[in-house]
Amino acid sequence: MPDVKKLPPDAKGRTRYRAVVDIGRDPATGKRKQLTITKPTAKEVKAEIARLAHKRDAGTLVAPSKVTLGEWLDEWLERKARDVESTTIAKYRLMTTGLREQLGEIRLQDLTEDHVRDFVDGLVGGGRRRGGQTGTRLSVAYVDSILVRLREALELAVIRKVVTANVAAQVRVSLADKKTDRQKQTREKPWTVEEVQTFIRGMAADRLFAPLLLGLMGLRPAEVCGLQWERDITLGSAGTPGQLTLTATRTMVSNAYTVEKSTKTLAGERTLPVPPLAEKALRAYRARQAAERLAAGEAYTVTPYVAVDELGEPLDTRALREYAYRLMKRLGLRRVRLYDARHSCLTALAVAGVPDLVLAAWAGHTNAAFTKAKYVHVGVEHMAEAAAAWEKFAGQM
Repeated sequence: MPDVKKLPPDAKGRTRYRAVVDIGRDPATGKRKQLTITKPTAKEVKAEIARLAHKRDAGTLVAPSKVTLGEWLDEWLERKARDVESTTIAKYRLMTTGLREQLGEIRLQDLTEDHVRDFVDGLVGGGRRRGGQTGTRLSVAYVDSILVRLREALELAVIRKVVTANVAAQVRVSLADKKTDRQKQTREKPWTVEEVQTFIRGMAADRLFAPLLLGLMGLRPAEVCGLQWERDITLGSAGTPGQLTLTATRTMVSNAYTVEKSTKTLAGERTLPVPPLAEKALRAYRARQAAERLAAGEAYTVTPYVAVDELGEPLDTRALREYAYRLMKRLGLRRVRLYDARHSCLTALAVAGVPDLVLAAWAGHTNAAFTKAKYVHVGVEHMAEAAAAWEKFAGQM
């Protein structure tokens, strides 16, 4: 039992008693942590010492802390940065902006489930803020992503014994808000087979036909921008088909700067055969680049990348996307994300009967079920075979 000391009377003549107790070590630094107890009587100090000792032995003791949620999110992001890529950290920082603005000044130990629930309800109902004004609604999916980040940050606080419980653990977007989200959120459908074919025919003479065609093969835009001629592409010869190896991506971060990095997962590192249409396009594109280099002379920037402009400067995902949008407008096609072309490709392959494992490998996924669930969208145009089967069944009745 720590010594209990009697303090001199204070200005009002009151006598107090004090003791300093060890409450364990900081899990992050290993340093010893102490807590000072001051009470009107020695009996009360001893009772508090016993209470703290019991909580310490049970592993539920948490020392008082003034750290705010905003400060803790900074610490969590700093710790997280050691395990994930810089582009991911940038996304996490953007996701937690609302948390900092609305709840950041609250002490972490004062944060309650009600705080979190009110914050979530406000996000879904009011959305992002623009110039101090309420903006468009945030989707349920995005709010769920914010909640995942908050739960993870608070779980670390529990492990580090900064708080006793994760107050966001049971917070969910309400069922009513989920229904409203489904009704109001407009989700652009990926292109149909006919739209994809229209795009291919319409851009056949365009200088970026080959890079955009690779996107229609199911490559991610960042993978297309990261491709290099010598490192990643082997064109076919003497009856041997060409191959395309995906090892790196060039990704825009917050539409501000480009980061080149390895593929998102190990499964993303893959080698694909190059279909004849794509190989023909790549050969023509490489010849065109050689002619552009000759015409530009010293003004041409020599880089190893496949997707470049007329002067050899590498294209980033933003430039490739905006270029594709202009093409879509000229061809009178619905404007869809380049990433959605990947969905169209994988849907077409799945409907054509490509085995699930091959489909996942082509997409660069580890889990075949994930590929089918997230990237394959069966529309009415794919139902003809089912209709014919039903007709045959009904005709036998």
